[in-house]
Amino acid sequence: MPLRSDHHRWSTVAKTFHWVMALLILGNGAFAFWMDGLKPSMRKINMFALHKSIGLTVLALFLLRLLWRSVDRRPPDEPAPHWQKVVAHIVHGVLYLLIVAIPLSGWAFNSAHGFPLQYFKQFNLPALVEKNDELSQVLGTAHVYLFWFLLLVVAAHAGGALKHHFIDRDDTLRRMLPFGRARRNAPTPPGDTP
Repeated sequence: MPLRSDHHRWSTVAKTFHWVMALLILGNGAFAFWMDGLKPSMRKINMFALHKSIGLTVLALFLLRLLWRSVDRRPPDEPAPHWQKVVAHIVHGVLYLLIVAIPLSGWAFNSAHGFPLQYFKQFNLPALVEKNDELSQVLGTAHVYLFWFLLLVVAAHAGGALKHHFIDRDDTLRRMLPFGRARRNAPTPPGDTP
């Protein structure tokens, strides 16, 4: 698998960022909803600490992903009507905003609640806001609703990928699958090597 993206496929690095972040985000969200129903205990506190550390990891991976994206080429979009390309880019942009907003809202919620924020019990992170009970409630609610909104956007993203795969029968999904290969070879632009 290529380290760098080319005209036909995403790189191993880009695919790894995509799928690891997807698993962490969805898994951490499910973990949070499950934990929320537990009775107050030291175990629950430790689980929430783990949830927060995973969220911070997602934020760090997103920053690394942006850095990688700035130096790695992007395969061209598969042929599609202009409006579909615009919608796809809007969905990606909203996903990126939510990937940042959700952990930051959780961090701010934690700060407003007055709790220390530790990263895997290794070091503390600074508070984003002062302790404030009213703000804490707003931020906690925002954190949850942002995740529900993320699920809707992920459904649209996955639906678009499945539409490309099963209806358009193009390589949009296949070139992002961990071991996906293009069904057909697109013409290679001059000066590009497959």
